[in-house]
Amino acid sequence: MIKTIRVMLIPNNKQITKLFRYANTARFAYNWALGREKENYKNGGKFLSDSDLRKEFTQLKKTEEYSWLNEVSNNVTKQAIKDACHAYKSFFKGCSKFPKFKSRKFSIPSFYQDNVKIQFSDTHVKIEGFAASKKKNKQKINWIRLAEKNRIPTDCNYSDPRIRYDGINWWITVGIEYEDCVTVPSNDGIGIDLGIKDLAICSDGNKYKNINKTKKVKKLEKQKRRLQRSISRSYENNKQGKEYCKTKNVIKKEKLLLILNHRLTNIRHDHLHHITSEIVKREPSFICIED
Repeated sequence: MIKTIRVMLIPNNKQITKLFRYANTARFAYNWALGREKENYKNGGKFLSDSDLRKEFTQLKKTEEYSWLNEVSNNVTKQAIKDACHAYKSFFKGCSKFPKFKSRKFSIPSFYQDNVKIQFSDTHVKIEGFAASKKKNKQKINWIRLAEKNRIPTDCNYSDPRIRYDGINWWITVGIEYEDCVTVPSNDGIGIDLGIKDLAICSDGNKYKNINKTKKVKKLEKQKRRLQRSISRSYENNKQGKEYCKTKNVIKKEKLLLILNHRLTNIRHDHLHHITSEIVKREPSFICIED
C-alpha cells in the first residue's frame, strides 16, 4: 500500500530562486518534448519514444544557446520529457484530452525529484543538484526545511516525489510504502446520502453539516466578493484604450484574493478530512455513496 504525504517547505531566498529555476526548466523540457511530438506527427512519423527524445535533448544541452540547461539536475528534465510523452500517448488511447503547452503565466510551477537520490531528515529534505560544490558550507543550500517535523519517515522507499508551488507556498508530495492492512472490518456497512442543507447523512443516523452554511465561511465569501469587485473596478479605472493595465495596487489585491481563496479551500478540505476520518474510524464493512 502506498500512502501519499504532502508537507509544506520553508525555503530561504536562495533556495526559492533555485526552486523556480528547476520548475521553469522542467516546463521548458515538457514543452520542447510536446513540440517535437507534434512536429513529428505532422511530418507523418510515428510516436517518438521518451528515450529517443532524451538522447536528442542531451545533444541540445551541449549547444552554447542551451548551455543553461546543465545548471539543473538531469532527472528533472528527464522526467518532464517522460510526462510529455505519457500525456501525448494517453490522448491517442482515448484516456485524456490533448495535452497543452505549459504557460509561464498560468501553469503551476512543479518538478520531479529522483526517488533514489532524495533524502529526508526529521526536519529537512535534500534536493538534488542545488549546489555543485561538495564543501559542507556550500551543501547547506541543498537542505530545505520542512514545516512539519517527523512527518515523513527517513528509512523507507519513496515513490514519485514532486515539488509544487501553489502561488503562496512550496510543497513536497511523496509516496510512502506501507504494509497492506489484513484485518477485515466486521461492523455494519454505511450508506451516505449527499445533500445541500446537510453535507452528508449516514444510514446509521449521523449527520454532517455543510461547511458553506457556517458564519465563518459566509463571512470569508463576502470578503472575497468585495475584493473581486474592487479588483474589477481597479482594472476598469486603469484601462488604457482596449488594454488593461496592472498596477502595483492591483497586484497587491490579487495576492490578497489568492490568500483568501487558499484559506477557504483549506477550511473545506479540513472539514472533509474530519468527516471521512470519523466515518472510517467506525470500521464499517463497506461504504456506499450515491453517484
